[in-house]
Amino acid sequence: MSSERYISNDNSDSHQVAVGSMVSSVLFVVIILYFWIGPSPFSSLAESTISLPFNSSNTLNQFVMLTISLSVMAMLAFNPAVRLTVKFLGFLLIIFLWLVITGLAAPDPMFVLRRAAYAMLICICACGILLLPRTGVHFAKLMGICLLLILALCYLGVLALPQRAVHQASDAVEVGLAGDWRGYFLHKNTAAAAMVYCVFLGLFIRARHSVGLGWLIIALAAFFLWKTGGKTAAAMLPTILVATWFFERAGPFRLLVVGGALGLMNYILISAAVSPSMQALLKSYGVDPTFTDRAAIWRIALSAISNSPVTGYGFQSFWRTSAVYGGEASMSNWAVDATSAHNGYLELLLHGGWPLLALMVFWMVILPCHHASIAIKRKTEPALTRLFIRCWLFSAFLGCLESAFLSGEQMWFMMLIALFGLRLQAYAEPMLPHSTQPTRT
Repeated sequence: MSSERYISNDNSDSHQVAVGSMVSSVLFVVIILYFWIGPSPFSSLAESTISLPFNSSNTLNQFVMLTISLSVMAMLAFNPAVRLTVKFLGFLLIIFLWLVITGLAAPDPMFVLRRAAYAMLICICACGILLLPRTGVHFAKLMGICLLLILALCYLGVLALPQRAVHQASDAVEVGLAGDWRGYFLHKNTAAAAMVYCVFLGLFIRARHSVGLGWLIIALAAFFLWKTGGKTAAAMLPTILVATWFFERAGPFRLLVVGGALGLMNYILISAAVSPSMQALLKSYGVDPTFTDRAAIWRIALSAISNSPVTGYGFQSFWRTSAVYGGEASMSNWAVDATSAHNGYLELLLHGGWPLLALMVFWMVILPCHHASIAIKRKTEPALTRLFIRCWLFSAFLGCLESAFLSGEQMWFMMLIALFGLRLQAYAEPMLPHSTQPTRT
C-alpha cells in the first residue's frame, strides 16, 4: 500500500498487474472477514461450557488458517516492501522464542507450541495484509466493503436471530446482560470494541474515499455500540479521538504521555483489587472499585504472578488448570472459573513473566510511539497515520480491562494492523503518481 511500485508499458504486464490487484483485493477481504467474523459466528451462550471460536482446534479452522497464511506469504514474496515485514516480525521472533522456552515447563508443552504457532501466523497475516492494497484509497475502498458486510451481519443477527445476537436471560453466564446486543460476537464487550474500530475506520473512509459511505458506517457502528451497553468502549471512543489529537501535537513528550497514562491506569486498576484505601478513593468519585467484578480475577492473577514472576505458567496455560484451582478453590471464589485475567498486561505476566511483559511493552508501546512520531513528521497519508494511531491507542488502553494480546481476537488483530501500519508510514516509500512512475522494459 505504501511501497513504491513500477509498471511497464507492455499490455501483458498491465494485464498481470490487474489480475494481481484483483487477487490481492479478494485475499484482503477474505482475511478481514475471517478474523473479524471467525469460524463460529452467532455462538449460543446457553451451554454450560463456552469456548472461544478462535481457540477452536478443529481441522477445518486449521486448514483455513494455514491456507490464508500461506497465501499472504506468497503475495509478500513478490512485494518490494516485504523487507519491512521481515524487520517488523524479527523482534516478534524473540518474543515467541521466550514463549516457547517458558512453555517447556507448562503442563502441556505441545499445546503451548501449537498456540504459539497459531499466534505467529496471525501476526504474519496482520502484518502482510497492509501490503495487499495498492494505495490508501484502495485500502479505504476494501475496508468499506468489509465493514458493510460486517455491520450488515450484526444487524441481520439482531433482526433475524435475536437469541444468538442479543444476550438472553437464559444464557449460562452473566444473565444480567439480557437485552444487550452482541451481534455475531461472543460478548457485548467484544462487540462494543469492534464498533469503536468501525467508527475509526468510518472516519478514515470519510476522509479518503467517500463521505457518504464513511458517515453511514459511523452511524451504523455508533448505534450498535449504544445498543451493546458497552460503557467502557463508549467512553473510550471520544477519549481516544481527543487523545489522538493531543498525541499528534505532543512532540517529544509522546512516549512520556502514553507510557505514563498506561502505567497510571494499570496502577489504579490493580491497586483497587488489593488496596482498601484505593477502593475508598474510587468510591468517593462514584467509580465501581471492582470494575464489574474484575477485581476478584485480578487478585487471583496477582497471587499467581508472585509465585512465578520470571517464567509465568506457559502461554495460555494458567486459567482453567490446577494452577488456579489449587490456589483459590478452597475459597469458593467464583473467579477461579475465569478464562482470562481481563487485563492484557497481567495476562502477559501469566504467560511468560516479567521478561515477556518487558518485551511486549517495548514492541507494542515504545516502538509504535517512535514510528508514529516519524510518520507524523513525514506527513505521508496523514489520515492513514491518524487511523493507525487511534486503533493503536484504543487497543493499548483497552488492554487494561481486556485480555486480547497474543490472541486471535479482533482487538489484537486490529492492534497488529495498527502497529505494522505505523511502521509502514514511518519507513515505506510513498507510491508515485501514475504519470510520474518510471517504467521498466
